[in-house]
Formats: sequence, C-alpha cells, structure tokens
Amino acid sequence: MNRLRACLAVSGALLLIGVLSAPAAYGQGDPRRATPPPGRALVFVFRSEREPVAAQVPVSVNAEAVGQLASGTFLVATVAPGRTFVRSGDRVLSAVAFQAEPNRSYFVRVEAVSGTRPVRTETRLSSEAEGRRAIAQSRFAGAAPAVIAAPRAAAPAPKAAPPPRTAKPAAPAVKPAPAARVAKPAPPSVARQPEVSDAGWDIAIIARAGSFKLANGTQLVGGQASTYDTTSKPAGGMEIEWRSRAGPAVGGEVFYYKNELVATGTALVAEQEVFATMLNGKYYFRAADWFYPFVGAGIGVAASSYGGALTGKASGLAYQGLAGVEFRFKDLGVHAQFKYLAATTDDSTGEKVKVGGSGVLAGISISF
Repeated sequence: MNRLRACLAVSGALLLIGVLSAPAAYGQGDPRRATPPPGRALVFVFRSEREPVAAQVPVSVNAEAVGQLASGTFLVATVAPGRTFVRSGDRVLSAVAFQAEPNRSYFVRVEAVSGTRPVRTETRLSSEAEGRRAIAQSRFAGAAPAVIAAPRAAAPAPKAAPPPRTAKPAAPAVKPAPAARVAKPAPPSVARQPEVSDAGWDIAIIARAGSFKLANGTQLVGGQASTYDTTSKPAGGMEIEWRSRAGPAVGGEVFYYKNELVATGTALVAEQEVFATMLNGKYYFRAADWFYPFVGAGIGVAASSYGGALTGKASGLAYQGLAGVEFRFKDLGVHAQFKYLAATTDDSTGEKVKVGGSGVLAGISISF
C-alpha cells in the first residue's frame, strides 16, 4: 500500500511539472503574438467590416476547414511552405491565393457584404501593419492545431499485380486467350480554387466647399478690359459617385463659384457666376480601413452668367484634375480635395472668356 501511494505521488508531481513547464501555444498564451514554428508559416485570418453583419462565415485553408468567423474575430492556421489558398463563405465563395514562405506570417482579411442573402464575402491579403492593428481589436476564434499542407493532386492507385504464370502445357490442344488488360485509373482532377471576388459598388453623396481662385485676373469681358476679384465668394459643389470596393469610382458633379469684376477705368461693378457640370473618374487607394488617398479627372461644360453692370451668358468646354484624401468612418467620410479647373466660355458674339482656376475644398461624404 505504501509503495502504491509513493507511485501516485511521484506521478502527480511529474504531471504538475510537465504542465507548468509546457510552452504556451502562440506566444505565451496570446495568439496575437504568435510566431511561426521553424520551417512553417502562420496565416492570421480576421474578419472586419465597416457595418457589422450578424452571420458566421466558414473559413478553410488549403481546402481544410479551420473554423467560423463572426464580425470582429480572428483565427490562426499553421501551413507548410508553398502555394496557399484561403477561402471564405458557404454557398457564395471568395478566396485569395499566395505563396507562403517559411518562418513568415501572413494576414488575410474577410469582409462580409451587408444586405446580401446568402451572405457574400470579400477575401484579400492585407499588409502586416493593417493585420496587426485589426487583430489587436479582435477576439480569438481558434486555431488549426495541425500543419496544413498545400493541396496536391492525389496519387494514382497502384497497378494491379499481374497474375502468376502457369507452366506451359506440353501440347495444348487449344491456344489460351490472352489475359485481359487491367485499365489504369485516370488521375483525379484537382478542383480549381475560386477566383478572388472584389466586386461590389457603393453610392456616395459628397458635399464640399472651400476656396477657389481664378487663374486670369484681367481680360476682355463684353468687349471691355476688366479686372476681376479673383477670390471666389462663395465656392462649393455637390457630387454623386458610384464607388467600387476595388478602387475605381465614377460620378457627376456640379460646382459653383462667383466673382466680382470691374471695367477698367470705371466704377461699374459686375458679377460673374459659373456653374461647371462635370463627369468625373477617380481611383481611391486603400492605405488603411479608414484612409483613402485618391486622384481623378473630369470633363464637362462650364456655363457663366453676368449681372450688375454687365449682362449676358456664355458657355464652353471644361476639364479638371483632382487629388485628395478621404477619411472614412463606416458610412460617413471627411473629404479634402485639390481641384484644378480649366474652362473657356464663348458668348453669342464669339468672344472668349477664361473662367477656370484652382482651389482647395473640404466636405463630407455619405455612402449607401
């Protein structure tokens, strides 16, 4: 009995030492600080969207199911080096593929698109800075404990062994029929991974105002030399825009500005009002979830009208260049833009007046 008690005590002590000395998985128990095992790679898959969608999204790595993600959660998978596929979704699939290198970590973002049934997702490879920032604010959903190898075509089944040869009879009366050939099994085909889906468009309404300055301060207006107050008061516009989540955008804009002018050598004051109606194309660069620099260009028509000491109307072709940034917070954005507008109007007598200029504008955007 004493010997049995001694054995149990020793076993309990060894078990306690083993538990205390075992290394904690994924960086001392915190999966956010996980480092890849030697010769392997880690894949962090996190889910983040501007408008949370109440749905679980299945995730698989190299055709192996690794878990389900809710909004604001992440999981970790250990993979062997090589071509790696991460797929999300159930009936509507989205995937991304990349070449995993040993001793490196990769970050894959899954975003559920609101208002779709069944739920559609977008899957893309993210930078380490974006990924670390996202998982720092996410809950851990789990990890795939085993190493997931890159998918390969299954090996063909082994050939059937030939039947044993029998001794040839001394004098066969009838020549035996040849043995039937065993058909080789066709190698199984490898299922194609779905292409990365980055479709989806949003509608945005942008209102902006700011400073705008005419490029030409003196010119002939109504056949008389005139001097402009080049600072426009007021200056602003509205734009409706169709935005792809991949970056391109197209929209229509109405831009308005007003300037005073005085006929040289007189005290006669007139006002020039300009409406520029433009068709714009832009490209938004996704520097972060909330930060989008952009560039663009537009073409349209500028229509000017005059009041006060000078009356009349004129119009002409206009084109513009755009550059700026937008800070997005879910459906609301803060918008800042530099605009260069070139426009020359012609009145009924054929006289040309340059009404273009440049300015800095700011405003807000609302997306749907």
